[in-house]
Amino acid sequence: MAEEVKKDESKKKGPLSKLKEGLDDKEEQLLILSTFVRLGVMIWAGAILTLNYVEIPGYKQEQKIDPTFIASVFTGVLATFGVQAGGKKKGSGGDANISKKDMEFLIAKAAETAPAQTIRIESAPIKITPDSK
Repeated sequence: MAEEVKKDESKKKGPLSKLKEGLDDKEEQLLILSTFVRLGVMIWAGAILTLNYVEIPGYKQEQKIDPTFIASVFTGVLATFGVQAGGKKKGSGGDANISKKDMEFLIAKAAETAPAQTIRIESAPIKITPDSK
């Protein structure tokens, strides 16, 4: 008889109350809630971006919106989940890691192809002298 009462109580409880019982710590509850909020914002931004580029049959879109803000919200939420969208590719400039050997090679090639003057800076007092080759 007691088992039937417990089963009835568990059936009446919703998913939020079950989640609340499963997570006793308030920080864990806030963590789960913040994850759901971020997922909601990400789904909303993704839907708005999709609707901006997709035509719905029977519905004429009067004007297109500028998706810049919504795209920045979308990528910002993705970043909170650890996803980096549209990162820089290696070798495209910017943050490419170049070793000292590669840098010296590039300087030597530039010196061969274009006239250049090397300036050597020595410690105090600063003297600027041309390097004679």
